[in-house]
Amino acid sequence: MIGITTGVRGGGEACRIWLSTAAVDGRKGFDTLCGIVRQSLGHDPLCGDLFVFRNRSAARIKILFWDGNGLVLYAKRLEKGTFRWPAAGESSITLSSAQLMELLAGR
Repeated sequence: MIGITTGVRGGGEACRIWLSTAAVDGRKGFDTLCGIVRQSLGHDPLCGDLFVFRNRSAARIKILFWDGNGLVLYAKRLEKGTFRWPAAGESSITLSSAQLMELLAGR
């Protein structure tokens, strides 16, 4: 089974989970999402943090992260309903591991 783990970044620091508050075209791949992380969110996509994106309908999400060896892109589509996305005035907000698991569960 493949799962998302929120492990430790270099230097023993726990990784953070960044949720992009703006919808992103669901066709975006590794390179474009890395560009969004750098340009819009102001972070380094290779830092070991998780970056969570949703499409316009909020029925699909993508999570981009660097696992120390390469980029990983996790995608999930809900068959019914939408992901609950928090509203925020910032381009991104942080989530806890528990909040990410709730989001992925579609609750």
